[in-house]
Amino acid sequence: MTTVDGFDIRESEFKNILNKDSLVEYIATGFAFVEGPLWKDNGLLFSDIPNNRIVHHSISEEGPNISTFRYPSGNSNGLTMDLDGNLIACEHSTRRISLTTLSGETLPIATRYREKRLNSPNDVVVKSDGFIYFTDPPYGLPQMKQGKELAFNGVYRVKPNGKDLELLIDDIDMPNGIAFSPDEKHLYVTDSMHKFINIYALDSEGRPKGMKRFANLDIGQDGTADGIKVDTDGRVYSTGPGGIWVFATSDKLEAGKLLGKILLPEIPANCAWGEDGSTLFITARTGLYKIRLAVMGTPVGPR
Repeated sequence: MTTVDGFDIRESEFKNILNKDSLVEYIATGFAFVEGPLWKDNGLLFSDIPNNRIVHHSISEEGPNISTFRYPSGNSNGLTMDLDGNLIACEHSTRRISLTTLSGETLPIATRYREKRLNSPNDVVVKSDGFIYFTDPPYGLPQMKQGKELAFNGVYRVKPNGKDLELLIDDIDMPNGIAFSPDEKHLYVTDSMHKFINIYALDSEGRPKGMKRFANLDIGQDGTADGIKVDTDGRVYSTGPGGIWVFATSDKLEAGKLLGKILLPEIPANCAWGEDGSTLFITARTGLYKIRLAVMGTPVGPR
């Protein structure tokens, strides 16, 4: 292990993701608790959950510009885009997946499973066929149990028109972050209770057909496996104790090898690719950070 200039380097391959000037940059602070970063329309959207708003951050000739994109946001958490560029949001207090159109109209996509209300959708990703995959732990419920109608915490998918909500996984204690491998043959899901990352092989129709434990991030420190993203070479970037943990690709359901960590002054909750596709934005408690890397992130939105 080598700790150099904000990086905990475990394997030499970790250096392949870095530019000579890669450095964590502090962007903004003063938020209550930030999550769900998403690069959209030349700016960064992210959820300020307790303040019930989606924030827009951009840079102009006059400097940084921070504004409210949507209020109230349903205490949104994870954000992504569908294939048409519409905003998809996981809303805690309204217990739904919503779609905000390019014209600004907000519509429900998923609210109930078999007539029972969802817990509090947490994170979301869209497959290239348009299906919306999302996790549904109870973190947004009072005491994580008040008003809970479902006996499990699930991972679902739903068609982009909001039809045919389908339960895919029901045996994760606290499903949280979610991401596809670049070829979409595998699905990563974090379990934030146990600090695990699970990897699921998907069949030709996009349903899980086998699971293996990909990584264990439990080192007895604050922070957990929460938000997760993948680069185009298949490396996995997960929030964890101390920063962003970077794992080698795994296309055969083998355990992920930790390549190293991007260290942060705050415990991170999520991350997202943006700007030129090689910049990783990180939401961490009250602060917003970014780092320019030598790799490209997997695409989000229109493709």
